[in-house]
Amino acid sequence: MKTDAEVQRMVNARATGKTQEQVAARTGMSVRTVRTYERTGTLPSQLKRPRTYQTRPNPFADAWAWITAELARDPALQATTLFALLCERHPGRYQAIQLRTLQRHVAAWRVQYGPEQEVFFPQVHQPGMVAQSDFTHMTDLGITLGGVSFPHLLFHLVLTYSNVEAVHICPSESFEALSEGLETCLWQIGGVPQQHRTDHLSAAIRPLDADGRAQETARYRALVAHYGMEPTTNTAGEAHENGDVEQAHYRFKQAVDQALRVRGTRDFLTRAAYAHFLHDLARRRNLTRQARFTAERHALRPLPAAPLAPCRELRVTVSRFSTIQVLRNTYSLPSRLIGATVLVRVRAEALEVYHGTVHLHTLPRVHGHGQHRIDYRHVIWSLVRKPGAFAQYRYRDDLFPSLTFRRAYDALGEAAPGRADREYVRVLHLAASRTEAEVEAALMLLLEQQTTPTFDTVRDLVHLPGPVALPVVSMPVLDFGIYDRLLAGQGGGAHA
Repeated sequence: MKTDAEVQRMVNARATGKTQEQVAARTGMSVRTVRTYERTGTLPSQLKRPRTYQTRPNPFADAWAWITAELARDPALQATTLFALLCERHPGRYQAIQLRTLQRHVAAWRVQYGPEQEVFFPQVHQPGMVAQSDFTHMTDLGITLGGVSFPHLLFHLVLTYSNVEAVHICPSESFEALSEGLETCLWQIGGVPQQHRTDHLSAAIRPLDADGRAQETARYRALVAHYGMEPTTNTAGEAHENGDVEQAHYRFKQAVDQALRVRGTRDFLTRAAYAHFLHDLARRRNLTRQARFTAERHALRPLPAAPLAPCRELRVTVSRFSTIQVLRNTYSLPSRLIGATVLVRVRAEALEVYHGTVHLHTLPRVHGHGQHRIDYRHVIWSLVRKPGAFAQYRYRDDLFPSLTFRRAYDALGEAAPGRADREYVRVLHLAASRTEAEVEAALMLLLEQQTTPTFDTVRDLVHLPGPVALPVVSMPVLDFGIYDRLLAGQGGGAHA
């Protein structure tokens, strides 16, 4: 079968006056073929006719009415599912190699009779108009800090026109992480778009009741109003409406993975070093978008004078257990605050505790529900007077600052079960009175020597120096007469 191009070359050659024999020799056709195409005046593609017959019998002809009825009932049914049902209804009639035939028949039916599908509409982005943001999990990249796994998320902000991006590390998907991430990323970019599009807010403020969600929605609106942006959200369940940032998640995580492979290790000494790595990667990626960002920079609004730093504020009372309940989690505070009502400002990774306008403490925030964080320094002063309460204390595991303290307690339990609680509480009191590092070093030394780490042995190793005598500084007596004699001698020499 000749191609359209070959026949067209033959026609062009005949138009120049060449004979059929000359054209046939030049195009590689036979003279008879040249005569045939000249007589019909058609191209090879125009001579093709769709085949109206089958080369082999259709194995699904008897069952086709049932198949189309099932597809009409539920168009989402797959050919593999229908084939499995046919094999159950008619054992031994069908073979596995016939599945591909059924798939072609089903695909042809869907083209003619299938339901209408959702149409996606490409958008024309305007400079400085929209920024999209969302959270993405980074745990699957295997990042470690000092050899310890670091599960975390990134808040990712993307300008839809230039695709310039900014990132912020956050521990969880919460309103506080949303607000802190948004502010941080806007200040990284250096300008404010007209709209901020994010996922449905209920995903970020889910732990709260209806009143709490209403309050945080109001806080979010106050945040975007501070920056002069219009807040917009996706339709619930329609992730493609945030398509720019969703695609940016994939690309940025892929770039992080490649940069880590080039680096040769996924471990960082500190979180600050990891954050610097991410920000430097984002900066280098943004360098390739400077042409469009130049146009967008002029359309962005200027940043306000200072960040708003919104947070959730709760008033709670310190219980007789020297603890407070914040968002269904338990935290300890110094016992002197028992009975007092304190103001807690909830940040993404910390709780700030105030009494009136006085800042008292900053506590690391725990995430989830039913969690607790008890600082032994807050309760040890009472526990050392009541060591019997240690054995059944609800939060006893929090009173082991490190694995070394836990090993010391186990060693005490083996050596003196009746006095283990009392001895350990006194050791813990010593750690609160001195420094935890000194006591832990003493415990490690005793455990290596297989010596029972009692309070007395630990105290002997943790030297308690007495008051240091200050040196006596004597004030020297200055004799200025030497300067008078020096000046007098100089004057006499000059006069002579």
